[in-house]
Amino acid sequence: MIEMEQYEWRVEFTWMNAHSGYRGNEMADQLAKEAANNKNIEESYTKIQKSAILNELKENSIKQWQSEWENTTKGTTTKHFFS
Repeated sequence: MIEMEQYEWRVEFTWMNAHSGYRGNEMADQLAKEAANNKNIEESYTKIQKSAILNELKENSIKQWQSEWENTTKGTTTKHFFS
C-alpha cells in the first residue's frame, strides 16, 4: 500500500457485471483463471482481514469528513453546536 501511495495510485472497488465485455474485466478474468491453474506462482500479497480494511476505510472517511468540516466556510452557526 505504501508503494502505491508513493506513486499516487488509487484503488477503487466497484461491482461490475460479469462477462459484460469490458476489456479490463475480461483481462482480469483471464489472468485469474491462469493463476488459479498455475501451481508454481509465488504469493505476492499479505492476507488482511476484511474487518481491518473496513475499519481503515471508516477511519479515513471520518478524517476526510472532519477535515472538510473544519476547512469549510459554510455552516458557521451549526459549527457553534457541533465541533
